[in-house]
Amino acid sequence: MSIFRAYDVRGLYPSELNEELAYKIGRAFVSFVKVKSVVVSMDMRVSSESLKKELIRGITDQGADVIEIEGLCSTPKHYFAAWFLKAPSSIMVTASHNPGQYNGFKFTREKAIAISGDTGIKDIERLVIGNDFKEPSRKGKVVSKDVTSDYKKHLLKFMPKKIKPMKIVIDAGNGTGGKELELVLDDFKELKLVKMYFEPDGTFPNHESNPLLEENTVDIRKRVVKEKADIGIAPDGDADRVFFFDEKGNAVSGDLITALIGESLLEKNPGGKIVYDLRSSWVTAEYIMEAGGKPIMYRVGHAFIKDKMRKEDAILGGEVSCHFYLKDNFNTDSGIIASLIMIGIMSKKGKKMSEIIKPLKKYYASGEINSSVKDKDGKMKELAAIYKKGKVSWMDGVRVDFDDWWFNVRPSNTEPLLRLNLEAKSKKLMEEKRDEVLGIIMV
Repeated sequence: MSIFRAYDVRGLYPSELNEELAYKIGRAFVSFVKVKSVVVSMDMRVSSESLKKELIRGITDQGADVIEIEGLCSTPKHYFAAWFLKAPSSIMVTASHNPGQYNGFKFTREKAIAISGDTGIKDIERLVIGNDFKEPSRKGKVVSKDVTSDYKKHLLKFMPKKIKPMKIVIDAGNGTGGKELELVLDDFKELKLVKMYFEPDGTFPNHESNPLLEENTVDIRKRVVKEKADIGIAPDGDADRVFFFDEKGNAVSGDLITALIGESLLEKNPGGKIVYDLRSSWVTAEYIMEAGGKPIMYRVGHAFIKDKMRKEDAILGGEVSCHFYLKDNFNTDSGIIASLIMIGIMSKKGKKMSEIIKPLKKYYASGEINSSVKDKDGKMKELAAIYKKGKVSWMDGVRVDFDDWWFNVRPSNTEPLLRLNLEAKSKKLMEEKRDEVLGIIMV
């Protein structure tokens, strides 16, 4: 599998991604985007410092200047820096939620617009492989910037000025999100914060920084119950995603959080459009419509969601995987901002998290189930033919809707896998149809 992926560059250090390759990527990036300056930031991974150093050398050797963001940085803070400094491009050194032995790069153009496989990553890969770069007339220079105070001002826009007393457990997972939540929340004396694993450490000594995996949330779920906290918050390693837990320690799925944040934003943006990914529960669209919004279903993936938001002038985008994108955050995802908004929602509603979520739990979902399949396209066509009496869509893989259940089967970009998501109006029907569809996939 190539380390040049659909949304970023990511690979094992140093066997797949190393300093020599980082240097070439720096030169290739400047050759492709043809810009005069690049914002560069890094996360807390052990290899980030050396990779950043060689990346910067490649950028400057190709003739572009570098604005190096001081200190450790989350991906949301990096996006802010790129936008705030009006940079024509940027590169973030991070492997997001991957284990510590991984590292990678996220690329943007102007206005923090992500570069994906379709819009440049594959072109950068070809330039790296070719390793034939034109020598510039001058080398670039490096300047350092600290955007922390301006970033804090930006974050505070999403936090109510008055907050009801609340106890919050935050598991930062030794990533960059804890310190950035602390930057804002420590100012609110009404909030009692229980801080877990806040020290950035790229070896991830306590657990991996991927809260999507249940084994990585054992500690926070127990701690929320033990502390009798109102809510649990767990950003992933680079804090572009965030996961929430109710006072009983139960995880709250991303599509329900999308609905809640959407309802909150619609109070100030009546009639606003909200983009949500097609794995989301029926209730997401229903809740948005009840709040006076216009729900728009779209395909999975941050580059796709962000592009759709810009085209539709949407106020929010949300994914089941707990990415939350805001128009007022230049259409980028921020687990930090989503956390601030959710704290505000809980304060305003004055209810327990489980009580807020209860009306949204109308349907029964299978969760995402992966199956190894050799002929992914053939199997999806087979499913479409078998379930042709339903409403068939090819927006992202195959999705089929019936009156009382629906399913979506999407292919993995990097592995011989099909991913099934299914929902029904009763638990019995969900289990029956889940097993039925899986039986077809596995044959």
